[in-house]
Amino acid sequence: MKRKFLFGAVFIFIAWAVTSCEAIRTCKICKQVTYENGVVINEGNEAEYCDAELIAIEATPDYVSGNIKTTWECR
Repeated sequence: MKRKFLFGAVFIFIAWAVTSCEAIRTCKICKQVTYENGVVINEGNEAEYCDAELIAIEATPDYVSGNIKTTWECR
């Protein structure tokens, strides 16, 4: 009887652990935007980025060259 209980408890824990990972999934829609003197001069296409890819985009520093700044914007 203890073996069945232990097996059931382990099964429930594994099922919970697998589904809890899916709830962590974070996604945002991002695009690259280029500004010149604070005015938008170019916008890239929007795309959905999730998890590690999203973290990499959000960690990317802005590119600045003179009065031109290119940055990622996510919503």
